[in-house]
Amino acid sequence: MGLPFLEIIESVTPDPNALMWKFADADKEIKNGAMLTVRESQHALLLNEGQLADVFPAGKYSLETENIPVMTRLRGWKYGFESPFKADIYFFNTHQFINLKWGTPAPVLMLDPVFGQVRIRAFGTYNIRIVDVGRFFKEYAGTWPRLGITELELQLRDFIAPKFGEVLSLAKIPVVDAAGNVPALNEKIQPLIQPYFTDFGLEVTRFTITSITLPEEVLKQYDKVTGMNMVTDMNKFSQYSIANAMDQEGSDLGAGARTGIALGMITNLSTAAAKPAPPEDITERLKKLKALFEAALITEAEYAAKKEELLKLL
Repeated sequence: MGLPFLEIIESVTPDPNALMWKFADADKEIKNGAMLTVRESQHALLLNEGQLADVFPAGKYSLETENIPVMTRLRGWKYGFESPFKADIYFFNTHQFINLKWGTPAPVLMLDPVFGQVRIRAFGTYNIRIVDVGRFFKEYAGTWPRLGITELELQLRDFIAPKFGEVLSLAKIPVVDAAGNVPALNEKIQPLIQPYFTDFGLEVTRFTITSITLPEEVLKQYDKVTGMNMVTDMNKFSQYSIANAMDQEGSDLGAGARTGIALGMITNLSTAAAKPAPPEDITERLKKLKALFEAALITEAEYAAKKEELLKLL
């Protein structure tokens, strides 16, 4: 036959992935003066009549009613300080939970100074630990008999995705810079995302972005701008635009043939550049320039600047 009251209260962590678990008290009352042992990387919480009474970090404690003022205030202790008392006991793991996964199941919207509203996808990992047991219990854990890191990770995954989008917008980081400089972005993101976890009594000890995926249209535009920056004169730009259009529209020519044509055009241009351009050649260039402008492949400012350069050669 077991003891009528609990005299020794301790719990070895049942699972390294357990965040919280209820102490199995078999509905017994706690004897006044019972010993509570809380191990390193653990916290214990006492719940009296549905209200949080006290939280104990690692150590050994004698649970005497006069040493728990919150509980004394809650119950009034009409039976005196020598009476056993009833309380629910929860243990918590407070070590770091590492390499948790997060991602954006659906693209998140962010504002970019160049591309406007852009939907991006991102994935990464993070490490957390419980730093405020009382807040974690009140704001998240509730009265579950057991809570594992897997359940929390699944719920935080949906929580992190929109917050990540908010943080990126607040940081005013261009999407191209975000995708191209992830290590620097990690340092900026972690302190900005921490307040959202603080509300749950959690600390983010590490927040890592492993990849950011930009929309296909943004990548195409970025490649186009990069290609334009590589062009040194209008003729080369014209040939680049033709080759680019051939590639995008899906020519019947094979990839090798298109490459040969492009190389041939560049060779011809290099040869022509070594000779003074005749007036009729400049006229042809002006016609090509106008065609590019009318096809919206260059801006009005670019058209005006290149036109002026060519007119000076006449």
